[in-house]
Amino acid sequence: MAFCQTCGTEVADGVAQCAACNHAPGTVFAAQPSPSGISVNAAGALTYLGGFITGIIFLLIEPYKADRFVRFHAFQSIFFNVAWIGLLIAWTIVGLVLSAMTKGLFFFLQFPIDLLLMVGGFALWAWLMYSAYQGETFKLPVIGAIAAKQAGL
Repeated sequence: MAFCQTCGTEVADGVAQCAACNHAPGTVFAAQPSPSGISVNAAGALTYLGGFITGIIFLLIEPYKADRFVRFHAFQSIFFNVAWIGLLIAWTIVGLVLSAMTKGLFFFLQFPIDLLLMVGGFALWAWLMYSAYQGETFKLPVIGAIAAKQAGL
């Protein structure tokens, strides 16, 4: 028996469209527990757990590398983490330059901004994991479109 990737409703074998949510015809319904014992939704959420490393791992693991849902979240995890690391490096360099120019006074402005960036990044990371576990393909503005293209969505 298979389950709809969008809403999780049980779908009879050979049916091309979910009766509950009208999931697009012709799409493949994922078997909810896969042969490895991890559901597709849990695998999608786990792609975010260890940053780009778990994204790469799930692109290489056999039952999941062919699943477009897991591939999308793996690519989005990789691209999100690379962009996040790049942003933090750039912000650190800007902070060091401005602190040197203001003789350390910029630190008092930089510290609260750093806290906001960290809390915001953590919240976005947690939201991406939660939405993947719910079976959603939440796309980040630029990164999501690139990940969807790479995953074949």
